[in-house]
Amino acid sequence: MSTRWYPLYQRGNPQLRVFLPNFWMKLVRSSVNQLPNVVQFHCSMEMTKHDIKNYLEKIYNIPVVEVKTRIAMGKFRKDVGKGYIVKDDDIKFAYVTLPKTMKFEFPNIFEKKKGDTEDDMKSLDEAKKSFKGFIQRNKDRSDVPSWFTI
Repeated sequence: MSTRWYPLYQRGNPQLRVFLPNFWMKLVRSSVNQLPNVVQFHCSMEMTKHDIKNYLEKIYNIPVVEVKTRIAMGKFRKDVGKGYIVKDDDIKFAYVTLPKTMKFEFPNIFEKKKGDTEDDMKSLDEAKKSFKGFIQRNKDRSDVPSWFTI
């Protein structure tokens, strides 16, 4: 199932070879509201339902109840430069159902804390001051590019 070349035979004992499949999965946020125990993934086109289930159970120790897959066809669009018609790659979606007792929520990575806004304002003010200083230093040098400063 791998598109990688298997290493050529080399003399020696034992043969030091590692076989790595081209399987990958990417956790994505669903565009529609789903049950809290259903998780959506983008996965490689070669993966089957059994591969997805084994991948999650064996590597990440996640109990999987059911796996449903669908393939979304890539969009056709016109190339900007040459005017050719180009088709985007197809995407395979995997909908993994976890047990009813489990619930998955996306972590809020960009959560604002109370002290963050003050720090952001301070750094913004410092950036404004340094930019004004840059403008003042170079106001008489309009013919010199901005990256060439003193």
